[in-house]
Amino acid sequence: MLDELQTLFFDHSRHKLEVRGFDATLEVLAFKGEEKLSQPFEYTVEFTCAEQDIAVERILGRDASFTLWPVPTQRLNIPGLLEPEVKPLRSVFGVITDFRRLSSSRDEARYEITLQPHLALLGRGKQFRLYQQRSVPEIVEHILRSRHEFRGQDFLFRLARDYPRREQVMQYDESDLAFIARLLAEVGIWYRFSHDERLFIDVVEFNDDQRHYAKPRVKLPCRPSSGLSSSGEDGVWGLQCRHRVVEKHVNFRAYHHREAHAQLDGEIDQSRGALGTYGEAYHYAEAYQVLGDAYAQDEDLQSESGYFYARLRHERYLNERTRLSGLSSYATLTPGQVLEISGEAPQAFEPGAVITHLQLQAARDRSLEVSFEAMPYAERVCFRPPLLTRPTIAGTIPARVSNPDERNCYAEIDLQGRYRVHFLFDREPWPTGQESCWLRLARPYAGDTCGLHLPLIAGTEVAVAFEQGDPDRPYIAHALHDSDRPDHVTLNRRDHSRNVLRTPANNKLRMEDLRGQEHVKLSTEYGGKSQLNLGHLVDAGKQKRGAGFELRTDEWGALRGGKGGVISADVQPRAQGQQLDMDAAITQLESALSLAKSLSTAARNAQTTPSDTESQEQLVQALKGLAQPGVLLHAPAGIGLVSPESLCLASGRESVSIVAAHNTDISAGHDITATAEGAVSVVAQSGELQLKAVHGKVELQALGGSLHTLAQSDIKIESVDGRVVICAPQELVFKCGGTYIRLTDGEIEVGAPGNLYLKTAHVQKFDSASFDTPKTPLPAGYAANYTLSDEVGAARPFSRYRVTTRQGEVFKGVTDKAGNSMNVHTLVPGELEVEFPEVATYDEQLQLTGPEGELISHLKYSITLADGSTHEGVTDEQGYTERLVTSESTQLIQLTLFPPEVVESFCCAAQNTQVPLEMDLRTRDVRTNDTQVGTSVEVVPLPKGKKRKLTFGEIEMAKTVFKDAVDYRKVRVHRGGWWLFFGWQNTAVTPNGEMYYPESTKLYRNDFSVTGKGRDKALFMHEMTHVWQYQLGYPIKKAGLMVTSQGAKAYEYSLSEGRRLSDYNMEQQGEIISDYYMICIELDLEGVWNYKNKNNSPRAFEAVLSDFSYNPADKRNLPR
Repeated sequence: MLDELQTLFFDHSRHKLEVRGFDATLEVLAFKGEEKLSQPFEYTVEFTCAEQDIAVERILGRDASFTLWPVPTQRLNIPGLLEPEVKPLRSVFGVITDFRRLSSSRDEARYEITLQPHLALLGRGKQFRLYQQRSVPEIVEHILRSRHEFRGQDFLFRLARDYPRREQVMQYDESDLAFIARLLAEVGIWYRFSHDERLFIDVVEFNDDQRHYAKPRVKLPCRPSSGLSSSGEDGVWGLQCRHRVVEKHVNFRAYHHREAHAQLDGEIDQSRGALGTYGEAYHYAEAYQVLGDAYAQDEDLQSESGYFYARLRHERYLNERTRLSGLSSYATLTPGQVLEISGEAPQAFEPGAVITHLQLQAARDRSLEVSFEAMPYAERVCFRPPLLTRPTIAGTIPARVSNPDERNCYAEIDLQGRYRVHFLFDREPWPTGQESCWLRLARPYAGDTCGLHLPLIAGTEVAVAFEQGDPDRPYIAHALHDSDRPDHVTLNRRDHSRNVLRTPANNKLRMEDLRGQEHVKLSTEYGGKSQLNLGHLVDAGKQKRGAGFELRTDEWGALRGGKGGVISADVQPRAQGQQLDMDAAITQLESALSLAKSLSTAARNAQTTPSDTESQEQLVQALKGLAQPGVLLHAPAGIGLVSPESLCLASGRESVSIVAAHNTDISAGHDITATAEGAVSVVAQSGELQLKAVHGKVELQALGGSLHTLAQSDIKIESVDGRVVICAPQELVFKCGGTYIRLTDGEIEVGAPGNLYLKTAHVQKFDSASFDTPKTPLPAGYAANYTLSDEVGAARPFSRYRVTTRQGEVFKGVTDKAGNSMNVHTLVPGELEVEFPEVATYDEQLQLTGPEGELISHLKYSITLADGSTHEGVTDEQGYTERLVTSESTQLIQLTLFPPEVVESFCCAAQNTQVPLEMDLRTRDVRTNDTQVGTSVEVVPLPKGKKRKLTFGEIEMAKTVFKDAVDYRKVRVHRGGWWLFFGWQNTAVTPNGEMYYPESTKLYRNDFSVTGKGRDKALFMHEMTHVWQYQLGYPIKKAGLMVTSQGAKAYEYSLSEGRRLSDYNMEQQGEIISDYYMICIELDLEGVWNYKNKNNSPRAFEAVLSDFSYNPADKRNLPR
């Protein structure tokens, strides 16, 4: 070093180097020093020592000091006159980070050490760490204190603004020094070093404003190159200026997925029209989520907003517009000082020069020389450290999905469907489920409340990627299998050709690609393995069990097609056909129709009632191409329809036709009953008609008319083992050819055109006699049908009706095209009551309840039906709506609930109009119906709304007051209002240990601990007070109704001497604790809700809360 310093001899042996714990004398030969804003200083000192080989452990890593002393003054030797105390010009404290032995002679050895601040030691090593819910200053302080044992006197924050807590910050493969420097530079915080000569320590000072430059200003004259005047006064010389064109203005834009439609772009120009600026600097994707106020100044501008970062960017550009430099002999000049130069200095030095960089050097043969670099002082532009390059994570890093509930395999997600993970590099003991911020999951498809979301399983390995490689912008790229959670498709299981989606509950979509065994399986365990199997069907052992398709479940099943359906066993090779290809079935129907028409003609020729082929023809036309909603069932080889229980085949308006090209066989294990309102015709066209009862009698009766038996040939009436009785009350005639026998009026007349032959052994004649047989009684019953008409007498075709008999029997139906009803049969005659749709045939009533069964009373509602009609009203005391009446079964599609009237505002109130609650009822399939008309009720529970757990930051906030008196795991924060159940509006409430923030009040925050508004934190602490009251057993709901009925007065309080927290009501307690937190902990008077409480004394709060603060878990602190 001595060889490098060539100048006039000047003795500097008075400078001192001292190493803690090292007593030998160290003679300074020369030194070089470099100091720079936002960088650790470095002094290289060369010295000699009588010890020839100093042990390294006695020097390296030891605290040391290097002191520059002034030139000794000549003593006056005046009796009684005290010599003035000589103070060092400059003291530098730090730690020795480098030690070298240069050379030696017989008398001494030469050494060299490097002295740096303790902060420089943070540059050794590297870390992979996460920081959550901490601001940049808090992160820096945490690192200094927790990992490097810095004490409060070792560092100092002098910040003009507050900095928000960041959700998550990642330190990735960085030393602590590089990480701290990068964070500080990002938010414009610069640091410098001072030296405490009382404690013999170096102190790092963190600042963010030009008001924090070192004071007072240093004033030095401009001198010639010697640097000294004739009087020996220090000065400056060799002044230089460099000017360069820098960016004129900054444009910026960002995007954040939480506020996808937010306007996050702007422009800023701090040059104030100065010359030497040109061009636009466009910055995209800065790390901000709010834009900020373009017109806010200094600390009024929201920290870490868009305009905040843009101003920092432009300040950095403007820092480079003019750079100053010079030389000086002034030993106490330090970075961060403002230098004022008198004399003939360049104009650029006029506002003052902010020292940003110093280099000092001196030796025994060279005077002290200080070279400096500076920038002009400006009121609106502060020194900002250059941005340091963030680590770029090019690929992904491993993590595991986290979940606070270890009993549940499904990972917890937040209101946006995001997950938390545990990064495998992280060694911090985070609470389970809080190891990271919420991370989005990348998906192949996403849209507005649509997309592909396959829930992640707790403990699953995931690969975390980073937007633009930024460690602070992670997202989950994909999930991976590992040795603990192996893949469910492996070569070992011979599944290599299978494409399988399987959930933990064994919901499965499987697609087998193995040639010759292709199949698709969609299944769920619910309903006894409800499944859709297509193709090559196999069992669990992969053995074939069928082919084709299978749709099965142990629960209910339904096939529904609003425009019709075709069920066919007709083949369509390789799916080469139309969806509604039904030619074979239609041909079959037309053939059946032709046969029916032919046989109908035969029946007409036989003078019997013909078949109703017209309705069959209509059916064929309706089923062709499914022109109308019908179902066509066809199979070339036959259809079996069987059941161990009943079967029903019915047509409500038209005929039922059964046509067979061969036989139609009807068999019954018991009885066969054929009943017709009209005629019954049975015609055997070319064969026999047989009617036999093997073990019973045969009854053939015409109850209301004649009985005609006709045969072209013989008629035989025969009784094998009994008798034949022919009875007639008026006349009985037997006729054959011209011969006859007539029995009438008690006489027998026998007549013949020829002879009468009596072939008998004897003929006897007796007195007159008669023979009576009992009459067979005719069945009783009454029946009639009716033509239904409207008010003007016009027939009502195809109208639904309801007939009720005097005995209470009910007949329902639809009139035919002529307006005729069905025949109504009764045992006895009587009046009938006929009802039409105008008289409530279909109705329904709703009862509205809360999630826990609370009755939704006295709220205005509107119900929209599928026909477009709306029904409005107000729920009664029990939460019932008015009964809805329709002419036909109609679905209820939407329920709208309107909030109650506005109540008086208070601390928790938000001055916003509450929006109605809209519920989609279509998924519930609620309809007006004709069962239990006038009494049926559908209970509709209202939704609970979205909710989340407390964040880590919110828990830390609450613990400053409530400590461990609250079970924070049980607390939920709802993004929805409780006003539905208690009639409150525009307010956040906590009636059951959970917080409710109505959507439209805009009071809800994803994390109240990081909000930039103090009033948000105050509200949160107020509601946390109600959580504390509820968990300690206080009747919040009952007391709340009584207390809040007082309106705003319920929240007013005064801190009186001698009173304790228990002397106040539940809302006053919430206000007191909220105000205490804001005034005494946050030191934010503006965050207090009621401005009247801003001037309350911290001591008064501490007195009232003394018992509570000592033990928040003591129930005696609750309202009396």
